[in-house]
Amino acid sequence: MTANHAVLIVDDSLTVRMDLAQALSAAGFRPVPCGTAQEAREALAANAVSLIVLDVLLPDADGIEFLRELREGLGATAPVLILSTEAEVKDRIRGLRTGADEFVGKPYETSYIVAKARDLIARGQPGAAAGSTTVLVIDDSATFREQLRTSLQAAGHEVLTAATGEEGLRTAAASRPAAILVDGVLPGIDGATVVRRIRLDAALRHTPCLLLTASEGPGAELRALDAGADAFVRKEEELNVILARLASMLRGSTAVDRGRTASLLAPKRILAVDDSVTYLEELGAVLREADYDVVLARSGEEALELLSVQPVDCILLDLLMPGLSGQETCRLIKAAPVIRDVPLILLTALEDRSAMIEGLATGADDYISKSSEFEVLKARVSAQIRRRQFEDETRRIRAELFEREIEATEARAAREVAESRAVLVAELERKNKELEAFSYSVSHDLRAPLRSIDGFSHALLQDYSRVLDAKGLDYLSRVRASARRMGELIDDLLELSRVGRAELLRSPVDLSAVARTVLSDLAKREPERSVEVVVADSQPAEADGRLLRAVLENLLGNAWKFTAKTAAARIEFRCTHAAGGETVYSVRDNGAGFSMEYAAKLFRPFQRLHSEADFPGTGIGLATVHRIIDRHGGRVWAESSAGAGATILFTLPLTRPGGAP
Repeated sequence: MTANHAVLIVDDSLTVRMDLAQALSAAGFRPVPCGTAQEAREALAANAVSLIVLDVLLPDADGIEFLRELREGLGATAPVLILSTEAEVKDRIRGLRTGADEFVGKPYETSYIVAKARDLIARGQPGAAAGSTTVLVIDDSATFREQLRTSLQAAGHEVLTAATGEEGLRTAAASRPAAILVDGVLPGIDGATVVRRIRLDAALRHTPCLLLTASEGPGAELRALDAGADAFVRKEEELNVILARLASMLRGSTAVDRGRTASLLAPKRILAVDDSVTYLEELGAVLREADYDVVLARSGEEALELLSVQPVDCILLDLLMPGLSGQETCRLIKAAPVIRDVPLILLTALEDRSAMIEGLATGADDYISKSSEFEVLKARVSAQIRRRQFEDETRRIRAELFEREIEATEARAAREVAESRAVLVAELERKNKELEAFSYSVSHDLRAPLRSIDGFSHALLQDYSRVLDAKGLDYLSRVRASARRMGELIDDLLELSRVGRAELLRSPVDLSAVARTVLSDLAKREPERSVEVVVADSQPAEADGRLLRAVLENLLGNAWKFTAKTAAARIEFRCTHAAGGETVYSVRDNGAGFSMEYAAKLFRPFQRLHSEADFPGTGIGLATVHRIIDRHGGRVWAESSAGAGATILFTLPLTRPGGAP
């Protein structure tokens, strides 16, 4: 993968150029070092480069302005990684907004730059990994590495090499090879440990691993397999034996998409935010020693501006800062859909339990005292990044299952139309009913312990309120609020399960009359609100009246909720007749709206696009709407823009395809 990729290095420091050139060359890249912008222009005219590493301070040009020239004047499309000793966040932001793909501060680790180089180049080669048979060889013997490289290339494989276990893990994370050959005895961590770490990484755990060893002891193979290796070969065997073992592993490996899950071993970027320059610099030095790329910000305002242009893997945030406080910065981060899942650890010099509780209540994932050892802090950072990976992997699996469910539904409908048979459909519906019955049972059984939690908490508040201090009463109030919140989630899950299990009974329904009834009920509950309501004239449909009322209760209820902060609130229920005779019903409001970038999440359970503090809810309503409309054979979708209201549209065919009810 790397041998044909030229990397242009533009830096006026001879030491930096030599350091980077040596590291990139050892990793298989072809470095093209330049000391000035003019030399870089000449090199670009003579070379096709896959990556540009650019210093901000050059003797004959400003690096950021030269970047603009690269993008606009010279038309360079290769990814650009900026290196700079500048500590100001504004310089980083300026570079990223000008067109840089990455920005790394000096001092840096060369291994981090190499890993980023692999990552940036791989991004520009979509689909390359799918058919790749790249093999990573990890061995400290240069002679044996080259012998294996020659044999593997002759067999049609692309080959990456590493001399240590640590380097091998970083290379594996960046390149996602099809297989790994690793020597059992290595400087630093040994081969068995390398295999174990690969098996613990969700992004790499399916990669076939062949452990090589010079040991002839009877337990060598057992130790290799116990570490998680797929196969074991002694190094004294002929190379064709190793190739045969590799071919066997590749044939038996399960094809997985290696590019969708971020590896724990890949380069990680930490944003540290603190108004104390001394502590911030000390923290940055410690984290860089642990191979993290560290961005330093001196205020909450700087942190938010940086997060708008560059992603990070973890945030360390001081609790007490002038201007925007740590708590308020945390709230703003956790309210933003794009960055709210980034692990956030609050730092404070206060040894105060109430401050810890308040900090966690703002949405922080962890809390640590500044007096703690830095080793403890690094362990907490590592744990939070690992937790985020597990959550991302779980979310990815759920999304895949949801996509498969949609695909299965579409395929089922196509088969119904083409074959006019409903036997496979009946089986799928039976399984869905079993799953829904299970969900109903679990949700139902959870209500009893929740009632106990709420009931006993209420009893404590009534009977012992004079004994408890204000803090204790506050804690109990939070317990009751959480129990009620969980109860609402369970009620919504039961409703979602019910609409999936209920028998579909079609009859003539006047949707306009239902809409007026629902809106009247909403107005009675909040008589102080003034909302302009427009409902189309009688709109008949052939549908299940109970389920369609649930649809309009959810859609109109959402419109009512999201116009609560709109001065002249307006809600409309209309219908139009599209081409082909299809009737499209719509609920439109002029409320908060949302960005269409997140529309795909809208109809999934528990997916919310607004904070609980602004607009309370469980995220089940639109999932319920989707399920009901799907059961009727219709479609549902959304149109909106942030701050400009939203429109939810759906169709209701008279009958399911093939005439089935």
